[in-house]
Amino acid sequence: MIGGMTSATHMHSVPAVVKADPCATASALPHPRLRPYVVGYSCFSSAQAVRHRVLPLNLVVLIVDLSGASRLVTGPRTVATTEGETTWWHGVSIGLTPAGVLALLGVPMPELVEGSVRLADVLGSRREAELAERLAAAPGWADRFAVLDDELCRWLPAEPHHDRLLLRAWHRLQQPTGRMRVADIADELSVSKRYLQTRFQREIGLGPKTVARIARFQRSVFLLAQHESLLTIASDCGYADQAHFQRDVRAMAGLTPTKLCAFLQYREFAVR
Repeated sequence: MIGGMTSATHMHSVPAVVKADPCATASALPHPRLRPYVVGYSCFSSAQAVRHRVLPLNLVVLIVDLSGASRLVTGPRTVATTEGETTWWHGVSIGLTPAGVLALLGVPMPELVEGSVRLADVLGSRREAELAERLAAAPGWADRFAVLDDELCRWLPAEPHHDRLLLRAWHRLQQPTGRMRVADIADELSVSKRYLQTRFQREIGLGPKTVARIARFQRSVFLLAQHESLLTIASDCGYADQAHFQRDVRAMAGLTPTKLCAFLQYREFAVR
């Protein structure tokens, strides 16, 4: 995650201003027990506090700035924003699936859509402080990922409940398979398109077509970071053509693909 990116293909935010010095980042997958609930972790560190542009994303993301500057929970969003508390410096981020939001935070995901809240308001001041203290005491990034595994496994209820059908549909929409039709996923799951739309709206706060559009945007951002051509990205991500891709990115990110690419300056390396 780049301030962060919760996995290789999920980018939460980019700097609001291009900086000469990149932020150091590292990402990791969670413990297998957590994978229905957590997409991934990231550590990030820069020489100074950096204001960010939070990008459209289908995840709920926890930002734990170890300097204490920003400790937030950001919800899924359909358009980018630089408004509100978007400045952080040195810490970790955690990307949660819809199942993870309920199991680990106990908050209905629709309450977080298009917004952000203080981490302490969700976890409670004591649990937030304990998590930050353990992370700050860890000597390295890999150690911090191990702390997250330990803490989140302890937070899980003994028998966490999640809507398996909804989670399967949500994961299918995240897969990099070009244009994904909601009707096809409904057929795969032996439910009606209307049923799937109702469940998504009630449990996630976004319809499946919107989730698919955000996932397509996220795939395009990942390919932009790999310096793929705009034509290749448009084709691989299932846009009708390059012009469609450019219009969609501008509408969602508030930047042209070329300008957005200028902010994708960081380099990620895998820890595990």
